[in-house]
Amino acid sequence: MKIDFNKNSEGLVPAIIQDATSKNVLMLGYMNLEAFEKTQNTKKVTFFSRTKNRLWTKGEESGNFLNLVDLKLDCDNDTLLIFVNPVGPTCHKGSDTCWNDSNLASYGFISRLEETISNRIENADASNSYVASLFKKGINKVAQKVGEEAVEVVIEAKDTNDDLFLNESADLLFHYLLLLQAKGFKLNDVVEILKGREK
Repeated sequence: MKIDFNKNSEGLVPAIIQDATSKNVLMLGYMNLEAFEKTQNTKKVTFFSRTKNRLWTKGEESGNFLNLVDLKLDCDNDTLLIFVNPVGPTCHKGSDTCWNDSNLASYGFISRLEETISNRIENADASNSYVASLFKKGINKVAQKVGEEAVEVVIEAKDTNDDLFLNESADLLFHYLLLLQAKGFKLNDVVEILKGREK
């Protein structure tokens, strides 16, 4: 890896820190050659602190280390993207990220759909919301609906109409997300179990 530490007079390159699992950006720091080498050798992310004018390993005082997973160099050889497993909050102010965001895994549209379901359960009138009305009928009705949708997916899987199969699959996923919330869980709880089974 040929990092260009000479593009500025300080001999520093930006190091973007990203959670290897959630893919959330946690912070930005700067590295000189010595900080980069120490990071590689210790597997703990080390920066060059411009305010302290010395090397600084994240977590050296707090214990909230950034354990190195992988790193990439950008196309101009002057910016690092560093993938880490964080131990505790990243920001010195106690938040998960230096932008005061939670470092939760996000599944894009699926996570937004989970939030929509949650909002409908909590705020919508059952008379004009399918989600609220089904949820109000109780766990047995929600579970029954998941069962019905699963059977429909199996039936359509044996047929040749891909459009029907995909639509029934969407219905099953939607109702499964609703069932998870009816049981007090989110998709991330299931993902954590699957990750625990990874070999």
